[in-house]
Amino acid sequence: MNVAYHNLHWTFMSRVRFLRQLVCLPLFICFLMIARPTMTLAAENVDLQLLLAVDSSSSVSDAEFDLQMRGFAQAFRDPDVQAAIRGAGDRGVAVAMIHWSGADSQVIAQDWSLLFGADGANSFADSLDQTPRYVERGSTALGSMLDYAGAMLRASPYTGQRQVIDISGDGRANQGKPLAPEREALLTQDVTINGLAILNEDDTLDRYYREQVINGTGAFLITATDYEDFARAIRRKLLRELEGAPLSHRQQRGQGIQLSQGN
Repeated sequence: MNVAYHNLHWTFMSRVRFLRQLVCLPLFICFLMIARPTMTLAAENVDLQLLLAVDSSSSVSDAEFDLQMRGFAQAFRDPDVQAAIRGAGDRGVAVAMIHWSGADSQVIAQDWSLLFGADGANSFADSLDQTPRYVERGSTALGSMLDYAGAMLRASPYTGQRQVIDISGDGRANQGKPLAPEREALLTQDVTINGLAILNEDDTLDRYYREQVINGTGAFLITATDYEDFARAIRRKLLRELEGAPLSHRQQRGQGIQLSQGN
């Protein structure tokens, strides 16, 4: 009886210990996951982070959208633009593109690419030629787009000595997050917002962009009379962004906002 009792007791206790192990194992695994040091990769330092934000709202027809994309591709193939990329610094220029319209309509059209000169610029231009229209119309949510663009800059594998959001559009904000707080939040992060106002539907849009959109160190505005004029305007804009703000503007963050007419 004693032996039988001992065997029964041992079996019972073994099962209890086994059940305890089953219960504790998930908790132990969770503890290891929490306690384990998180491995994160440091962002690579570059001379310029340039995020191109392309208007894809309802005011932009498919033909007009194609003119924007062809204008960008043509600009990155331009010898002067490629020379400016080489001259931007030894660490290179990280460039990406988003298509945007309404409050919840922002899509990464081209993820970050690191360019050093002609080869990278030509490859990026080839990618732009193959890029479809990812956002099919909608309202004009400039504030929401800036919030998305800021998050994309922060999540980038690159950190630029200069960080620039390059906005092109033909309309005013009419939906989404308020524009002013998003604009000012980016200013506190040393992000410059430049604009290309396309005046085909609103010939006073340049004033709106100057007063309500562009912001930051050496920020400026270029205008295009219409979408046929876009290629000329975006080439001029990229050259100025790649060359950077004058030293006096870099020393006075957020001051000295510049207006450059494209006429």
